[in-house]
Amino acid sequence: MTTDTSNEYVPQAPPSLTTSQSTWFVFFIASVAAIGGFLFGFDSGVINGTVSALSQAFNANDISTGFNVASVLLGCAIGALLAGPLADKTGRKPLMIVTAIIFAVSAWGSGVSVSATEFILYRLLGGLGIGAASVLAPAYIAEIAPAAIRGRLATLQQLAIVLGLFTAFLSNYLIASVAGGAEGLLFLDIAAWRWMFWVELIPALLFVIGVIFIPESPRYLVAQGKLKQAEAIFVKISSEDIDQQMSAVKKSLHSEKKPSITDLFITGQKKIHPIIWVGVALSVFQQFVGINVVFYYGAELWRAAGFDESQSLLINVITGTTNIVSTFIAIALVDKVGRKPLLITGSIGMFISLAALTFIFGSADIDQSGQLALTDAMGTAALVMANLFVVFFGLSWGPIVWVLLGEMFNNRIRGVALAVAASAQWLANFAITMTFPILLGSIGLAGAYGLYALSAFISIFFVVNYIKETRGKTLESM
Repeated sequence: MTTDTSNEYVPQAPPSLTTSQSTWFVFFIASVAAIGGFLFGFDSGVINGTVSALSQAFNANDISTGFNVASVLLGCAIGALLAGPLADKTGRKPLMIVTAIIFAVSAWGSGVSVSATEFILYRLLGGLGIGAASVLAPAYIAEIAPAAIRGRLATLQQLAIVLGLFTAFLSNYLIASVAGGAEGLLFLDIAAWRWMFWVELIPALLFVIGVIFIPESPRYLVAQGKLKQAEAIFVKISSEDIDQQMSAVKKSLHSEKKPSITDLFITGQKKIHPIIWVGVALSVFQQFVGINVVFYYGAELWRAAGFDESQSLLINVITGTTNIVSTFIAIALVDKVGRKPLLITGSIGMFISLAALTFIFGSADIDQSGQLALTDAMGTAALVMANLFVVFFGLSWGPIVWVLLGEMFNNRIRGVALAVAASAQWLANFAITMTFPILLGSIGLAGAYGLYALSAFISIFFVVNYIKETRGKTLESM
């Protein structure tokens, strides 16, 4: 692996931790890494309660409003694409610290912005952090987690994301309630929507502090030829035979050549490995079902359906709670039932609930102001179906996609492959987020949800034909 004898690994029998000790330590470091997911969720969801206030503050039309919301996603795509190669070059841990600082700067800047251009620049910066976190957290967690509990630990990423979303929804609701709306004045006579962004400074600081106390990924260290350091970390995180683990990781890397972006291509050909395309398709389908329309435009969506601002923000909190509960269900099932069955169940459930929403919105009357006029019964049915959609997404495509992206690629290509797949996910997210206000103004809620239902239907056949089960397999056997 390397000619530096100071780093050579000499097989020995180090004192091993008990299974309980190593599991708790792994859970701790995985939880710290998942704070990146929390920031990812918070930064994604905080925009939800500020859309109308931003439109008025910056005099934005539908297209401009869409870009104010979606601009962060372009940064996400770039951040995800850069994070994989950089993580393979500099390590997972240093890049996580940089990511936390980026989140803090973006949160502060978004709140102090006085023009749409300035706001978009800070949101793009925040996108770099979100994109990087979307790659770093699942890669790191997969690389430090034992195979038997890797699925549950990997779902911590999605749990952190939905907790971040919920926290953003709840803080938006509380701040707006105190100020009398997102446009109202709060402390120091500063607009409430600015305080909504500044709340993110708290978890960003916690992330910086937490990352300082976690180790580097041992599989990254093996790839860099730092075998003694990798061994020392394996001793702390595993109760299994260290010699066998080290040998398996070294064997999976195949050669002394360090991982690079060229590993995405089939050896001797200009074709990208098929597994990369599967990862990209997984990422795209996760977004094309329209889940982030609920999370980014929830307040606007429910106002379009006839609810007032306060009711809409409260519905966001309910939706966030539903998302958390369904993610806990996924955590309980992912290592017992497997990844593929959960994806299929989720696709079927999302299709049914989205089709029902399409029917409800399509059959509703239009009032004099041009908004949907749902009856009490239809309004209740819409709320139930929207939350069922979130339930089926939360127990399947939400967490399982991140689990699979963290584990389906082999050790050599994991960093860059995950970067490509995550970047595709953010581009798909951008497309959905940018087009929703346009679809809302042209074909209405029914038309938009009809398209999302179609994507959920197609995803059923994609999972059946192209996704392989990874439950219980080691990363080295992928």
